[in-house]
Amino acid sequence: GHNIYWKVFMKVIIVGAGKIGLTIIKRLINEKHEVTVIDSNSEVVEKLNNSYDIIAICGNGTSFNVLNNAKISKADLLIACTPLDELNMLICYLGRKLGAKNTVARIRSVEQNEESVKFISTQLELSLTINPELSTAKDLCNVLKLPAAIKVETFSSAQLEMYEISIKSNLQITEIPLMELRKKFQLDFLVCLIERNGKVFIPNGYDVLKDGDKIGVISPKEDTTKLLKYMNMLEKQAKNVIIVGASKTAYYLCKLLEKSNINVKVIDKNESRCEEIRSVLSNNATVIFGDGMSQDLLNEEGISSCDCFISLTNKDEQNILMSLYATNKNVKTVITKINREELWDVAKSLGLERIISPKQQVADIVVKYARSLDNLDGCNIERLFSLMDGKAEALEFKVSSNFKMVNIPIKDLKIKAGILIAGIIRNKEVVIPTGNDVILPDDEVVVITSSKKLYDLTEIL
Repeated sequence: GHNIYWKVFMKVIIVGAGKIGLTIIKRLINEKHEVTVIDSNSEVVEKLNNSYDIIAICGNGTSFNVLNNAKISKADLLIACTPLDELNMLICYLGRKLGAKNTVARIRSVEQNEESVKFISTQLELSLTINPELSTAKDLCNVLKLPAAIKVETFSSAQLEMYEISIKSNLQITEIPLMELRKKFQLDFLVCLIERNGKVFIPNGYDVLKDGDKIGVISPKEDTTKLLKYMNMLEKQAKNVIIVGASKTAYYLCKLLEKSNINVKVIDKNESRCEEIRSVLSNNATVIFGDGMSQDLLNEEGISSCDCFISLTNKDEQNILMSLYATNKNVKTVITKINREELWDVAKSLGLERIISPKQQVADIVVKYARSLDNLDGCNIERLFSLMDGKAEALEFKVSSNFKMVNIPIKDLKIKAGILIAGIIRNKEVVIPTGNDVILPDDEVVVITSSKKLYDLTEIL
């Protein structure tokens, strides 16, 4: 008599198996989709065919024959992530004409502003466009505004924030049961994840925080600063920032910081890149031509008096070394761009906590999109973030009118282990739920899971 929920997995075609493409491929295989890859490099294709259970085809993604070979007319989703924006647009346009149901293009050129991207999307019927560098810059911006956090995610039109923080010898909050903490601070907040000795779990009210824990906290945005202050973890917003690497991400970040009174220095050893970025930035950023690996230069440019150091070159190892130097100079907030996953643990063991990876960001966006396509009649996934280095996820669902569990107190819902309802947003009001709260149609519900992949809100029960 059980209602078995048969999952229909999708046929996905990915064109371009570069760094970003490969990350998306791995994540989608992990999500059990049927993946076909098209790439023009025969060595890459051979390697893919040998390493993964997928079909990899060597050829040009704009070729009619190649697309038909990949069975484009049966594709639920086509993702174009070659290095060229225009090529991605063309591939998606052709794919759509040949019957692909949904198309996603990576468009990252700085000349394409939001209006222009909207126009292109409409004209080419793109389902989604992705700009990894812009998403990364927005993330960096969040951390600069809330420097105590390792990572900040915002939900439902930014009413609700979730942030990861590390606890170091902080007696304000350790060894006190979490429910006592809530009473003590008289604020609405929830510690929804704890990472301890490499294991991640969802705590209950009797659990206590320990020194060295990394925790995920969720609270209404207006209470964030108050809460961090009570926790003795409030740090002033960064005022002086040094960025090494005049990358697209650096450009977007400077653009986002233009109005915020933050002084930014961008250092790059490529003169033409310096010129390029100098010509498009206003006066809040100084661009310096020089080698960020040179300690003399960093000292000269005031590394010991900056609040935040961000390494954004395209060499992971260099980023790690410069970040370590900044840490030794006691820079409060050090952020390191590391694309190669195998280097994350190395960096962590060296004490670098704030690691960003544009590849993972894109994979999150694509996975969220693929999952919400999968779930057409249920509650739509509005946002998905991987937390604690991929050991947990946060999802935001929009409750549909046919959701069966409305108006039942949360304590009476049989919720699976490893899953927590962490927030409800109703008419722009934020509720950090207790057992007596209920879910209503049209609510936005934030769910944290440390174990399962969720496709629909009904699966939490």
